Amino acid sequence: MSCRCEDEVQEEAKVLSGFVSIIITVLNGEKWVDSCMESILRQEGDCVREVCVFDDCSTDGTVQKLLSWTSRLLEVNVRLVLTENSPGRPRGVGFGRNRAIQSSSEEFLCFLDIDDEMTPCRCSKQLEVAKKNTQAIVGGKFVRDPPDSTHRFTKWANEIPQDKLKVQIYTSHGPTVVMPTWFFHRNVFLSVGGFSEDGKGTPEDLIFFYSHLNLGGELFRVEDTVLKYRYHEEATTFSIHWKTIWRLRMDHLIERVFCKDPWTSGFTIWNAGKQGKRFYRDLPVPLQKLVRCFCDVDPRKIRRSFQPFDPATRKCGSEISIVDFREAQPPIIVCMKMDLTNGALENNIKSLNLVEGIDYILFS
Repeated sequence: MSCRCEDEVQEEAKVLSGFVSIIITVLNGEKWVDSCMESILRQEGDCVREVCVFDDCSTDGTVQKLLSWTSRLLEVNVRLVLTENSPGRPRGVGFGRNRAIQSSSEEFLCFLDIDDEMTPCRCSKQLEVAKKNTQAIVGGKFVRDPPDSTHRFTKWANEIPQDKLKVQIYTSHGPTVVMPTWFFHRNVFLSVGGFSEDGKGTPEDLIFFYSHLNLGGELFRVEDTVLKYRYHEEATTFSIHWKTIWRLRMDHLIERVFCKDPWTSGFTIWNAGKQGKRFYRDLPVPLQKLVRCFCDVDPRKIRRSFQPFDPATRKCGSEISIVDFREAQPPIIVCMKMDLTNGALENNIKSLNLVEGIDYILFS
């Protein structure tokens, strides 16, 4: 991961104000500029003092459209700070966020994508929480546009209990507080050292999220809707391959969970199907040897066994038994997606009286 930039020492020395900088990085977002800026103008509480935008080599009219908002923003005492990438190739969202933050001067950072819109209460509500928790990423609830898109993801992100924000961090949904709603004290950014600058295809938010947690950082979510979060084919998220995110989740799980008791004494994989077997195969060999068994609900799989095959050596490994889920011994890694079986999976887990984060972890 690349550090934030050359001027970190100067950044730490800036006089902090107690106000908010809106942080935006954009590439060809001309059609979204007006709705995004309007949502900034509507913010309650008079806490926003600047909008810091990094333009990453836009080839449309993004820069001109942004500059046209300078006077309207100044009317409400908000300055526009526009930084442009030098001619050449786009450098990516992480690079842009680092440079936008470098150009900012306020104490609190509010992240906003150009294609989204903030609700009027966003900054005031999140600022209230962030002032009391200066080592926390503060998220918020959101609505999707169009409304029927990513239903499962939206439901999960908006309804996950506060006490599970640091527990359900290995699902395919990503960070438990969703990046477009992030808001935090500048010290959170400085502690992590900035966003990854590895460019297109890099989940810089997940990398930052894990680094923050590794440092003992906290997570909060305000119970207010803070954002209209647009879903469209041009969104940056579509440039990130699922295997990249899978590998990041696996590596963090191995480094932060499987190295500790009780996992070092052995564990169970819930799901003897495709997902569970993929998880097994991606484990390092020493951890594969700690897999006691698979468990499942499918009677066609129970009482059978799984015999892994190593294509490199062209040899079969030892057979691993598949047991009924009610016979599974914790700790358990659950390689199943939630909210897909009309509550059956959730009820099965609940019936075992297991504690999430201690007896089992979701990896879906």
